Parts: sequence; C-alpha cells; structure tokens
Amino acid sequence: MKWKIAAAFPLALAAALWIGNTSLFSRFPDDRPLRIIAHRGQHQLFDTSDVENDTCTASLMLPPTHAFLENTIAGMKAAFDAGADVVELDVHLTPDKQFAVFHDWTLDCRTEGKGVTEQPPMSVLKSLDIGYGYTADGGKTFPFRGHGKGLMPTLPEVFDALPDGRFLINFKSRRAEEGEALAALFNSQPSARAATFGVYGGNEPTEKAVGSVAGLPGYSNRTAKSCLLTYLALGWSGHVPEACRKTLVPVPINYAFLLWGWPERFYDRMRAAGSDVVLIGPFEAGDAGSSGIDDRETWDMVPSGFPGLVWTNVIEKTRPEAERRGFCALPARPLICG
Repeated sequence: MKWKIAAAFPLALAAALWIGNTSLFSRFPDDRPLRIIAHRGQHQLFDTSDVENDTCTASLMLPPTHAFLENTIAGMKAAFDAGADVVELDVHLTPDKQFAVFHDWTLDCRTEGKGVTEQPPMSVLKSLDIGYGYTADGGKTFPFRGHGKGLMPTLPEVFDALPDGRFLINFKSRRAEEGEALAALFNSQPSARAATFGVYGGNEPTEKAVGSVAGLPGYSNRTAKSCLLTYLALGWSGHVPEACRKTLVPVPINYAFLLWGWPERFYDRMRAAGSDVVLIGPFEAGDAGSSGIDDRETWDMVPSGFPGLVWTNVIEKTRPEAERRGFCALPARPLICG
C-alpha cells in the first residue's frame, strides 16, 4: 500500500503543476492587438554571421533596398509609416548634456569621426556624416557617404519631429547620470515623458531612470535576468517576482516554452502584475546583436493571437508576416495591418 502511495505522489504533483500552469483553458484577450517595436527604426541590414561586440557592422552592409539609416528621424518616420507602434532608439549623453541619438559606442565605424561617441559635444556630432562608413562590397563603394551629414539628432529633436510617436530608449552606457538626465528632461518637458514608451540598457542609467520617474517601465540586463530566472524557479506556483512587476519583460522566443504557463497563462500573469511582454529573437550564447522576429521561421514561433510586443529589425517586411499569421484578422487589429 505504501509503495502505491509513494508511486502516486509524483503523478499527483505533476498533475497539479500541469493544471496550475497549462494554457489549455486560457485564451489571449480579444481587445488587445499585437504591437510592433521597430529596432533602430527602418535601417540598413548587415550580415550577422560572426558578428562580435566590436565588429563594424556598417562594413558588412547588405545591398541596400531603401535609403534609410538607423537612428535617424527619416528612418523612424518610415518605421511608423510601415506600422510600428514603438521605435527603439539609442542615446549617449554628451559633455554639454545633450542626448545624442546614435547606436555605436564609438564613431569610427559609421562616421568619419574618431573616438567614443559620448565624449564630443553635440555640435561636433552634428557635423559628422553618419552614412560615411556603409559599404556592401568590401569598401569599393560607399553609397551613403555624403548623405548623412548632420543627421544625428538629439532626443528632443526626435520627439519634436515625430510628436505622435512612441519610443523605447536604450541607454548605451553604464553611467547613472544618464538616467538622472532623462528624468530631468521629463520634468522639464512632459511631452517627452508622454512620448517615451519605456527604457532599457545599461544597469545603472536604466535603473536610475525607472526609480526616478513614476510609472516608467524598463529593464536592465540585471533586472531582466532576475525576472526570468526567478520566474523559472518559482513561477510554477503562479508567483510573479518583483523584478517582473510593472515593467517590460523581454522573452527570447527560442526559450519562451520554458516559462511556466507559456503562452496565455504566462502573459496573463505578467499583465496582472502590470507588465508588458516583449518577444525578442532567438538568444544564443555570445550573441552580440539584438536578434528580432525577422523571418518566417521566427514568426511561426509567435503564438497565435499574441497581444504583446514583437521586436523586429525589418519593419518593412513585417506586415506580410503579420497577415500570414492571421493577426490582421483579429477584432483588435494591429496598426501594422492598417
């Protein structure tokens, strides 16, 4: 008799875990649409194989199919026109306390300038040609050279040029003063706060900004790791860790199946905790880039009816995939299908 009880216990435990975490009896809300985050706006693509943190990706550009450069106002407008709900952009705080919108930590790859991006004043950054270094043929031709002069905007310039846009701000540094400066900008310009969907990036500036601005969602590398790892350990009970509350929860699509209750119940738990779920591309060890939901294979991994956020590097190619997966037929139709 005892052995029967002992044998039944793990089965009962497994059944309880399944019942407590299955999405079989759950469904996504019909009144929330899929939303798209366009990484860097509409921009030039590059060969991502063998890319490391210090790789000059402008020298690996694929043959261009459009004229837009990353982190420019024109590229962001094109992303919104293509259906993006949110545009991700990158910032550096200059010595004259301006937020320069530019991706790279240094200027050497994409511009004719040299050195660390955050060190020159904004007037110097404005004088650079941000299309200078792009080549798709190993340096034989530079199709954007001479066309990017003065196109590095400040963050307020982006907000002024695209007043109806929403933006996800990426802190490129580890300086807490960047978070303080962003909070000060929000205090002086309430419209800047209204335009900011959230923040992420370096631990110190991101956590300073989130802690200084009421209701500002965001995640650092540290808080995202804490959220997901703690949930993996305790989520079976339905517990949502503090690091997952009132924030943005980035989920690599190739590991999403490991999360307790994925997809519907997990989403419902995060929403009940005041958080949005952001599906990002597959994560691989040593990944140096920001992988997105960029091709048919990764779009097929997005759960049907998913009402969270999807991160993409190819906003110009997203609408056909959204239509193919049936997102455009939902009652709460996403903007990308309009």
